[in-house]
Amino acid sequence: MDKSTLTKAAIASAFTAALVISAPANAGAKEGMEKCFGVSLAGENDCAAGPGTSCEGTSTVDYQGNAWSLVPAGTCDSIDLPDGRTGSLDELDRDLPEA
Repeated sequence: MDKSTLTKAAIASAFTAALVISAPANAGAKEGMEKCFGVSLAGENDCAAGPGTSCEGTSTVDYQGNAWSLVPAGTCDSIDLPDGRTGSLDELDRDLPEA
């Protein structure tokens, strides 16, 4: 490869990396929805259910803190859950499956 091609490739790579880094946390979420951790029943999460899981439907514990579901924006922390639990826009350390 000549120097010009390498320079163009480096610029393209840097631009792509900047786009990925600046992507919002809810990228891929549906319009008007947000990711809410700790609100789904076992096997009913939309995605993310901790290490060793693939994605949708992989939570194994009700209200698993590291599994999320899409909910209407602005409602996550007001969802009525048992035993005083609340949803969170960030991953939670509660109700995790036993290792």
